[in-house]
Amino acid sequence: MELTGEQLKQAEITLKRHLPQSLLLYGSLVQINKTPLVQPIPVKVLVDKWPEFSVIVSIPQVKQLFKSPICLSVCLPPLICSINGLYFLQGEEAYVYVKDAANLEETIRKHSFVDWTNNLIIGTDLHHIDIFRVMGSEKNLISRRLSLCHMMILEDISHLPSIDSSGISLSSLDESHVALVNQKWKFSEDNKTVEVIRNMITRFPSLCILDAERKPVSWILVYMTCAIGMLYTVPEHRGIGYAKVLITAIAKWLHAEGYPVYCFIEEENENSYKLFKKMGFVDDPSFRMTWFRFNDV
Repeated sequence: MELTGEQLKQAEITLKRHLPQSLLLYGSLVQINKTPLVQPIPVKVLVDKWPEFSVIVSIPQVKQLFKSPICLSVCLPPLICSINGLYFLQGEEAYVYVKDAANLEETIRKHSFVDWTNNLIIGTDLHHIDIFRVMGSEKNLISRRLSLCHMMILEDISHLPSIDSSGISLSSLDESHVALVNQKWKFSEDNKTVEVIRNMITRFPSLCILDAERKPVSWILVYMTCAIGMLYTVPEHRGIGYAKVLITAIAKWLHAEGYPVYCFIEEENENSYKLFKKMGFVDDPSFRMTWFRFNDV
């Protein structure tokens, strides 16, 4: 059954009850239900039944033009599952939410959400990666871990510290900055990730700080799920407080527009973790997101 209009808004309300673990899917529905920011990707949202759905899926209605790695992110607290599939070249994102985590494996096998023939990246709650390892091993695929992350959430906007941004030139990124951002992104795969960056910059909010020559020296982006990320400052401009200015500004904007404010921080990135903690973000020590790569070709 496809959801439309008020049903989409009700589904958003239902998912909100399961925050923070349902943030990826909830954030995507918030984007769908709000006035489009720039050039929205058409999305079809399906459920197994209504209104008491057990499975809800959002699928981008954009043709994928190139063969590319697929990223699937899965948040699985007890009784909750949300799955996010990111098609790198087109920046398309699809999500699945399964209320009963015990049915995760059955759901994925039955509905074929995972295409194991692709170069596949899977993100999941650390406690549940073995489900995918077993399924991958059945197909003789070798996996390797890419990252392990904290999910950090700003629950109260008043916890943000007061930041003086006077004298700083704030702007948004544009298409002329795609190559720069892609070059500096840790997970860049050259041309494979250019379209991811392009879609984020043209479709969703971003902020940057410009130098005297109007070139970005620090920036932050927003994913389709509302998560903030790709925070970066060029080395010669670090230690000035630019990251704090960007986090504060983008967090206040997202909050004012009714979006959740959260991000993922790699566990070994202690500096970023401490920074976001100082900015008022919190995380659940029992929950970690991990990303693994399968069928690396």
